Amino acid sequence: MDITTEILVDAPPARVWAILTDLAAYGEWNPFIPRIEGPLAAGERLRVHIRPPGGSGMTFRPRLLAVTPEKELRWLGHLLLPGLFDGEHRFRLEALDGGTRTRLHHSESFSGLLLPVIFGARAQSTTRAGFEAMNAALKRRAETAM
Repeated sequence: MDITTEILVDAPPARVWAILTDLAAYGEWNPFIPRIEGPLAAGERLRVHIRPPGGSGMTFRPRLLAVTPEKELRWLGHLLLPGLFDGEHRFRLEALDGGTRTRLHHSESFSGLLLPVIFGARAQSTTRAGFEAMNAALKRRAETAM
């Protein structure tokens, strides 16, 4: 099960990357992930608090899989044990127009034995709405801070 979103940002990838990796500032602009902490290095664990629209928040501890400046930020989280309910979250930056604009690809792949139980149509809808709200907020922040 995949959720895939994207948004065009009128700012260079360096600016979008700076916002994505300024974890301390997420509470200032991010409606979906209002708090995130941890070292940004592959193999490290983050503490991520999400708040889906209309839903209750939750905190989880994913492991960073990729931290490639101005290109990709990716982590893998599990509910309790690997294989029960897993989510691989990805932010991929695509430089456009000679690097003056960015297409942000924001997605997550879900899998595991509990997927049909935990992640029904309502959860998919609220998660997608959360991604889209975050994308729009990141776009506003990147375009107004230039």
